[in-house]
Amino acid sequence: MTLASGKTVILVNGVPASGKSTVAQALAQHFGLPYLAIDGIKEPFMSRLDNVDRGLNRRLGCAAYEAIWSIVAQAPDCCTYVIDAWFGFQPREQLRHYLREAGVTQPLEVWNQISGELAAERYASRIGQRPKGHPGTEYLPELRALAERAAPMAIGPVIRVEQAQPLEIGRIVDSLAEYGIGGDNVGKRMAG
Repeated sequence: MTLASGKTVILVNGVPASGKSTVAQALAQHFGLPYLAIDGIKEPFMSRLDNVDRGLNRRLGCAAYEAIWSIVAQAPDCCTYVIDAWFGFQPREQLRHYLREAGVTQPLEVWNQISGELAAERYASRIGQRPKGHPGTEYLPELRALAERAAPMAIGPVIRVEQAQPLEIGRIVDSLAEYGIGGDNVGKRMAG
């Protein structure tokens, strides 16, 4: 067996408050992989700007999304990243474009399925702890509807996580191992 060229990304996807960050951080920690998150990139900018409304928040999110793919593109082949984002805020074709441009040959998706009610409950519980510029309670009806219709990007294999159930990181780890993540070849895909 020889190592295939290209990069791997583990796209930890789901609507806001779906548990993405918890899952993504656990996977990055378990595998010792770099972790990139849209909020982690945009929130330092939000904290330095006045009057961050929803439109500016969205523009900063788009810039953070581009920054993530720029970082991945600059990495050497055979790198693997865990990326924490709600990928559905941009068109699927945009994600395909970024994957191609970044040299990603193996996109794996961990989809966090959540009901609208549970997503809204989680979001509401942390509104006071979020940095300024994130939507407030006015966003809850929209989030409920979004969670009910949201679906994975499904550009590569999809590992589903039901957020209404206890989180089983071991099951996700085992599923990712089927695609060459972990062991002596952390994040490297094997070609036969």
